Amino acid sequence: MDAPHCPVRRHLPPPLQLPPFSSPTLGYRRRVATAVACCCSAAAGDQHQHQERPWESYDRDIQSHAGSDLSRSLGLLADMQAAGARPSAAAYARLIRALGRAGRTLEAEALLLEMRRLGPRPDAAHYNALLEGLLARAHLRLADRLLLQMADDGVARNRRTYMLLLDAYARAGRLEDSWWVLGEMRRRGIRLDTAGYSMLVRLYRDNGMWKKATDLVMEMQELGVELDVKIYNGLIDTFGKYGQLADARRVFDKMRAEGIKPDISTWNALILWHCRVGNMKRALRFFTSMQEEGMYPDPKIFVMIISRLGEQGKWDDIKRLFDGMKNRGFKESGAVYAVLVDIYGQYGHFRDAHECIAALKAENTQLSPRVFCVLANAYAQQGLCEQSVNVLQLMEEEGFEPNLVMLNLLINAFGTAGRHLEALAVFQHIKDSGMSPDVVTYTTLMKTFMRAKKFEKVSEVYKEMERAGCTPDRKAREMLHDASVILEQRGCIY
Repeated sequence: MDAPHCPVRRHLPPPLQLPPFSSPTLGYRRRVATAVACCCSAAAGDQHQHQERPWESYDRDIQSHAGSDLSRSLGLLADMQAAGARPSAAAYARLIRALGRAGRTLEAEALLLEMRRLGPRPDAAHYNALLEGLLARAHLRLADRLLLQMADDGVARNRRTYMLLLDAYARAGRLEDSWWVLGEMRRRGIRLDTAGYSMLVRLYRDNGMWKKATDLVMEMQELGVELDVKIYNGLIDTFGKYGQLADARRVFDKMRAEGIKPDISTWNALILWHCRVGNMKRALRFFTSMQEEGMYPDPKIFVMIISRLGEQGKWDDIKRLFDGMKNRGFKESGAVYAVLVDIYGQYGHFRDAHECIAALKAENTQLSPRVFCVLANAYAQQGLCEQSVNVLQLMEEEGFEPNLVMLNLLINAFGTAGRHLEALAVFQHIKDSGMSPDVVTYTTLMKTFMRAKKFEKVSEVYKEMERAGCTPDRKAREMLHDASVILEQRGCIY
């Protein structure tokens, strides 16, 4: 059939044990109705609970509200099924995609199972919708099992399937899996588009092949593939990561000369890499230019600027930056930046995460997983691991599920504080919860053991990273080398 073939999949459990297509049993109908009703009960209004309406009206409203008001769509689904009707395939696809993007993959899987048993028969769009949710939650093994089930059901993969896989594997640092996807696309005659080339640039960047990234641009131009802002951003980020800042600025100038407007990612990369090498003068110049073009500074970049200026004791400069942002009207994110300044201040007002979140709510700041991750990162960089844990707990209380990014930050917080056992416990929690650690997870854990002088553990983590299918980056290879040299000097053979 269409089963995947790559090293990571050789040790996988069998595919998802979904039952074959058949007539539904009464017990199954009850289980499905119960599963769907659990996620719908709070959404259905009393006025409309028993009101009859046409099938087309239900189906249309389910689709129109799935992206903006998921609870309402699920409530309409419950009403529709109570009236003895069933949604269309298009409505199912929208609901599965919305649930997956909201991190509610179990409910999304329940809907796919319902389709397989009760109809309409799911196609690639439905499997892709669930696949997107699983990959976004870093459930790579469950995603692999879904691919096997997709093949067993005779549903062919399409461009969307492969692009989702390529994006996830590239982000997770899984080089061999990424090559497998590219090989499958080539074998099936699926050509890379601009988005695909953008992922390939990122793959080269993360694996130290920045010269190949420039060759790739020449290949794109020869094939007539349009260079968009994502491609240019990837090149700028690639040159910046490997210290080629003059080349990064040349790419930026070329981008603007061709009439392509920089986006927030462009400015982030330019500011980030100039901060990393200590060129604060140029970094602040880019920071100001970004604001002059009407863009909100990324809180993560603000953290970087605060870190560098704070190390130099330039708190007056930080205050001037913040005042300048307020004068330009950045009120929506202003509370976040104010909190970050206080976290980094020597006598900050928000050393406690509960006070921090309360202050954000008082400013009517829209809380999101990204805001929580930014704050957790700020605490982690200061070694305030208890506050990073508090942010995680507050995130859960607000109804957001912790993601891999947040848990990686927690490992870093414990590592910075010299608490390697707690960092290891978080790593184990990631695996126990069904998530697949990425290259950042493993590298951060290696850094934790380096700080704790547990050099023998560094090699163990490195080997586990390779077994898991993650390709070690330059930082991981350098730490392995340093740990091996120290162990050799001590007369240890490991």
